[in-house]
Amino acid sequence: MYFGGYGINFSALPFEQNYRCYSASFIDKPHLENGDKVIMPPSALDRLASLRIDYPMLFEVHNPATSRTSHCGVLEFVADEGIIIMPYWMMQNLLLQEGDLVRVKSATLPKGSYVKLQPHTKDFLDISNPKAVLETTLRNFSCLTVGDNIMVAYNNKKYYIDIVEAKPAPAISIIETDCEVDFAPPLDYKEPERAAPPQQPPAAATADGEAEAAEEPKFNAFTGVGRRLDGKAPKAWPVPSTQEAPAVSAPKPKVVPPAPDPAQRPHGKLVFGPATANAADATPKPPEKPSEEKEEAPKEAKFQAFTGRKYSLKG
Repeated sequence: MYFGGYGINFSALPFEQNYRCYSASFIDKPHLENGDKVIMPPSALDRLASLRIDYPMLFEVHNPATSRTSHCGVLEFVADEGIIIMPYWMMQNLLLQEGDLVRVKSATLPKGSYVKLQPHTKDFLDISNPKAVLETTLRNFSCLTVGDNIMVAYNNKKYYIDIVEAKPAPAISIIETDCEVDFAPPLDYKEPERAAPPQQPPAAATADGEAEAAEEPKFNAFTGVGRRLDGKAPKAWPVPSTQEAPAVSAPKPKVVPPAPDPAQRPHGKLVFGPATANAADATPKPPEKPSEEKEEAPKEAKFQAFTGRKYSLKG
């Protein structure tokens, strides 16, 4: 077509149209909720066929009332004229109500190489194989946009996941591409608290309010039982008390008998050691039986110098 001598090629212009949006429940297509594809009227297909657009067809969906934008693909062209059917979770992202006006525009998105996802709840991590579930779900998606909240249905339960980051652009195409997927901690995830060291129970308080320290057992020496060589029963010794160790007394000094008089020693005999006054006393005596009670030995007299006797060499 030519206007004022200037030719305008309408095939080079992008597709852009306003529609009234409704959820998938209006046409009884519940499987539409498992992806990001919309259903457009047949007139949109006629218009797109005459334009130079890239395949697969991708569209930018914009809510002029809230200035929210997302991206989607197309599944069918069977909707009524002037109406577009989209997943309900997408309407929630764009803050759209049933029958609100939305602007649809054709778009060209780069193939994604990286995307970071963040589940809303940590229940998603309890799935036995979340990677396989996510791969199966994303097969129904054409593109991902940063800020969107996609829905993953698994085992009769819905899991919502935020698109936190995408490369190389905020909106990427995930059709026939190898995309690295990373997970951020869930929104309700809490760091486990470190276990506090076990506290020792407080010691029992005395009447004065002071803590009593645990008494350690004292060492008691020589607490065994003695045995006699003659087979008789040993004398019963008092058992020392465990409360207080018996005091060890110093050994008493032995009493040394005075040296005998050399003049009274018998002639013609050699005596080793202290000798008695006569030969009769030199004969050994049988050992006395130990008495139950012995008198204490007399105390040793104090040492006095030069108190010995005088002897003559002549005899």
